[in-house]
Amino acid sequence: MKKIIVLLITVFCFNTVIAQNNAIKITNVNTNKEKIIKENRRIKLKTTDGQKIKGRFKVENNNTLIIDNVRINLTDIDELKRNPLLTSILVTGFLVYGGSITLGFSVLVGVLADSSAFWLTIPAAGMIYTGIKAPNFNKNHKMDKGWKFELISLPD
Repeated sequence: MKKIIVLLITVFCFNTVIAQNNAIKITNVNTNKEKIIKENRRIKLKTTDGQKIKGRFKVENNNTLIIDNVRINLTDIDELKRNPLLTSILVTGFLVYGGSITLGFSVLVGVLADSSAFWLTIPAAGMIYTGIKAPNFNKNHKMDKGWKFELISLPD
């Protein structure tokens, strides 16, 4: 029994010693400003051929990412930004529900009181459409704006 406990403790200690987290390091060439996005975070990127991909990323090797079983070479990334889930849910929910309430209010007031209230359906429809498209207000890091991407290993 003691041997099993010692073996388990040794395995856990060995695991924490050699375990490293992978990440994307985004560096601005002009200002040397750095940002780090750890592995398994949600990102949104656009490749040089115009393909847009979003999801959680994993690092395959020193120059390849995997997002939703799509392999992307680091040199093929044109722009990259964080895409946090909480922000997406809150912004989408606010826009869709706010647009729905505005739409219902404008129809109700237009029918019962003043027909000019129907004009509020236009911004309401815009709010609902924008909410469905799920906007991302985080900063976009583009290659042509001086940002450089590289994959790094972070020690625990």
